[in-house]
Amino acid sequence: MELVNFSVTNFRSITTAHKVAMSDMTVLIGRNNEGKSNLLKALDIGMTILQQHAGTASFLTMQRRREILYDWDRDFPISFQSRKSGTQTIIRLEFLLDQNEIEEFKTSIKSNLNGSLPIIIKIGKENKPTIEISKSGKGTKALTTKSANIADFIAKKIVFNYIPAVRTDQDSLDVISKMLTQRLRVLESDKKYEMALQTIRTLQQNVLNSLAATIKQPLEKFLPAIKGVNIQIPDYARRAALSRDFEILIDDGTETPLSLKGDGVKSLVALGLLKDRVQTTGASIIAIEEPESHLHPAAIHQLNDVIRELTKENQIVISTHNPLFVARNDLHTNVIVDGGNAIPAKNIQQIRDILGIKASDNLTNASFVLVVEGSDDVIAISALLRHFSENIRKALDAHLLVIEQIGGAGNLPYKLTLLKNALCTYHCLLDNDDAGRKAYQNALVDSLASVKATTFITCNGSPNSEFEDCINLKIYSQELLDKFGVNINSPQFKGNGIWGDRMRSVFLNQGKQWTDKVESDVKFLIASCVASDPANALNSHKRNSIDALVTAVEAMIVH
Repeated sequence: MELVNFSVTNFRSITTAHKVAMSDMTVLIGRNNEGKSNLLKALDIGMTILQQHAGTASFLTMQRRREILYDWDRDFPISFQSRKSGTQTIIRLEFLLDQNEIEEFKTSIKSNLNGSLPIIIKIGKENKPTIEISKSGKGTKALTTKSANIADFIAKKIVFNYIPAVRTDQDSLDVISKMLTQRLRVLESDKKYEMALQTIRTLQQNVLNSLAATIKQPLEKFLPAIKGVNIQIPDYARRAALSRDFEILIDDGTETPLSLKGDGVKSLVALGLLKDRVQTTGASIIAIEEPESHLHPAAIHQLNDVIRELTKENQIVISTHNPLFVARNDLHTNVIVDGGNAIPAKNIQQIRDILGIKASDNLTNASFVLVVEGSDDVIAISALLRHFSENIRKALDAHLLVIEQIGGAGNLPYKLTLLKNALCTYHCLLDNDDAGRKAYQNALVDSLASVKATTFITCNGSPNSEFEDCINLKIYSQELLDKFGVNINSPQFKGNGIWGDRMRSVFLNQGKQWTDKVESDVKFLIASCVASDPANALNSHKRNSIDALVTAVEAMIVH
């Protein structure tokens, strides 16, 4: 089961948010006070009402929210409160059932279903929610009469966690309490657990019966007709009591209660608990308001990885101001909340405008970036990609793809941080030398690079390689001789050593200087030769990395 979409009408600043599509990861984006938090809160209220209706909400959650879950005077738009009609907050949740759930629904509800099941929750001035089934066509009346059973069927399959932006120690404890309740629910089918509960039930009831008899005795004098007094502890309260009293101690050198830790630690405790969630067969949904709140930038990167990992087993919906969480490769999963409405993002520029991101002129329209080490690489790689791929050529011409140089491998983490903040999807081409490998590892630690999004120049048979190792000597040997007076058809240039070392040996052996300026001039000469003849530019035995790069970049831009 999954939540396909939800709609919210007349809740705080949200007037009409119609069918906000839910995916594995849905990102709500908007300026301050436009309603992102209100949209998440409305979803929380709808889910909690369903769970309370089915008796699946934790005891602690029900106790704390019974009075404050929804308040019409606070939560219904003030500007509409003088209306004579249309004075209800409406939350619509549409679920999609799989084939097994459809059969289960048919068996338990005694009605057929095509898979889609919309539930409408309405709350008016009296603050009492009503639950309806919204289905069109034949059988609608029959489903409506069974709305309570249907809501119960859905609610028992929902695991929902809402984590607000203001994450105090009590918020963390609330999340833990709910998770404990969810996990301990597994024990309810365990015979040993049920026997233990029965023992507790019997022992408690003996005490309760004694208390009841004590109460009955004085009452009989004033109420002669009294037949009995009975004191009971509901089973749900007995089970909840086993999971709601606990204390969290954090040992970071000094063991301290969570309540005495900083906001960042409290935030990570609440969010980190989600990483080890119990898998369920129903709808598992996690709503997080501003996950970046109170966190150091490095922790935000790590948290983003945790959240992305959670999407494998859960539907995630977050609100954020941080571009790191934006889904760059799946734009429609980013929802723009503006003016009381919520609509899918149409393009990357729209998201940048909402978040206030100012990209450089070169990146204003670019969605994809290929990162290379030097300016010479830009010239040569651009020519090769244009020649070997029509799709890449079109993307470069349309400025959807740009090739950016970082001026040396050491600048990689900084450059990738800028690109990530500019909401660009990127791929890196790096020399397979000490500098390139070190830069990659640094970027990997900061969650800026990945194996998939990086191509190293790995010429077959060479332990260390750089871009020039891939180039056919014939296209630049004469140019090198004409401009520098150096003949590379010499023993010093043979072997599997890295290109820069071999070229240095050739220059020095032939009485030439080899400085940073000379190296730069030679690389520019080679790049120009590649640009003039890309069809013949690659060494047929050492072109594997460039072929792999073409494939990777094509996959990136057509994803």
